[in-house]
Amino acid sequence: MKNSSQALSHIRVLDMSRVLAGPWCTQNLADLGAEVIKVERPGAGDDTRGWGPPWIKDGQGRPTTDSSYYASTNRGKKSIAVNIAKPEGQALIRALAEKSDVLIENYKVGDLKRYGLDYESLAKINPGLVYCSITGYGQDGPSAHKPGYDFIFQGMGGLMSITGERDDLPGGGPQKAGVAIVDITTGMYATVAILAALNHRSVTGLGQYIDVALLDAVVALGSNQVTGHFAGGHIPRRYGNAHANLVPYQVFDVADGEIIVAAGNNLQWKRLCEAMERTDLIDDPRYRDVKDRINNRDQLVPDLARTFKTRTMADWVARIEAVDVPCGPINNYKQVFEDPQVRHRGLKVTLPRIDGGKVDTFASPLRLSRSPVRYEKAPPLVGQDTDDVLASVLEMDAAGVAALKAAGIVQGR
Repeated sequence: MKNSSQALSHIRVLDMSRVLAGPWCTQNLADLGAEVIKVERPGAGDDTRGWGPPWIKDGQGRPTTDSSYYASTNRGKKSIAVNIAKPEGQALIRALAEKSDVLIENYKVGDLKRYGLDYESLAKINPGLVYCSITGYGQDGPSAHKPGYDFIFQGMGGLMSITGERDDLPGGGPQKAGVAIVDITTGMYATVAILAALNHRSVTGLGQYIDVALLDAVVALGSNQVTGHFAGGHIPRRYGNAHANLVPYQVFDVADGEIIVAAGNNLQWKRLCEAMERTDLIDDPRYRDVKDRINNRDQLVPDLARTFKTRTMADWVARIEAVDVPCGPINNYKQVFEDPQVRHRGLKVTLPRIDGGKVDTFASPLRLSRSPVRYEKAPPLVGQDTDDVLASVLEMDAAGVAALKAAGIVQGR
């Protein structure tokens, strides 16, 4: 097990997921100290290992067969390569599940039942097992059998209907987010559900089944837009970089670039006007209150835009930050990691690989004072830990492991 000072150092997770939503969840658990055993196909491993370039480099600077995409979601884990299509491989998974606290999988509905690796089968040998399934549409309903990716659900779940420039402006139309936000959100919801189930088990002694769906997650991500639709009956629309309920809360062009300005209340609005030397707007009845600025945004925003064009980014940021109104630049990722606050918070993490290479990645945003996140293991190579896991968890001897390798049941290093 991992360092005992970590929050989940007493928890073992059998990770039978791949791509993003499931691995994102199990990386969260690994960051918190859980022993995560990632089960992969012999040979290729997780699908995302091949989603390059860019590729992670080995100790000689040569590209490996592992993509940076894979590396972004699999740190802190052990990799075992097991052929679960064979009865011997299924028996290994059952043995590992018996000794695990959590199993997470994202196979199609019913696939693992064919192998006797479904929740009902495994709960018989481990009643305390928390079993989490992640699928596109959930375990039941008319669409449960369908496959799906993040992009599909960004469209289907309403997110793209409110993301992108207004239809009446140049470039208007639906846009997906720049990251796989549905997968990541689903992984976060799965993490919460698993931690809740573990807490419930600490009281009852019993595990349970968790059904998490990408469609459910993206609908919930709609948040205030969804409840606003229910309350008012209107269909939310795209506002581009503007906000449906606050003005000004958007991007403005300045003399040498662009700036984000977010006046979230009337006091901030007043302070912004003072910083802009536009005190004439403070008592203008069209803009006095939040609702007034929303109703008259088509007059207010062009007026502000003309003023913002008169000064540089640095000048505006200094002026606006001085009066405690949120504002900031639009950074690319190179600029993000040059930011003094990002550097201070240590948001870049470097982990060494066993082949002499290294993985530069991001830090976890989880900051626990008594049981902090630790970064102790780079994303593993396929089957990197097969021998160790079979020996330490299942107490197999070297001859037994060698026999499994020779039969093509497992792959090790």
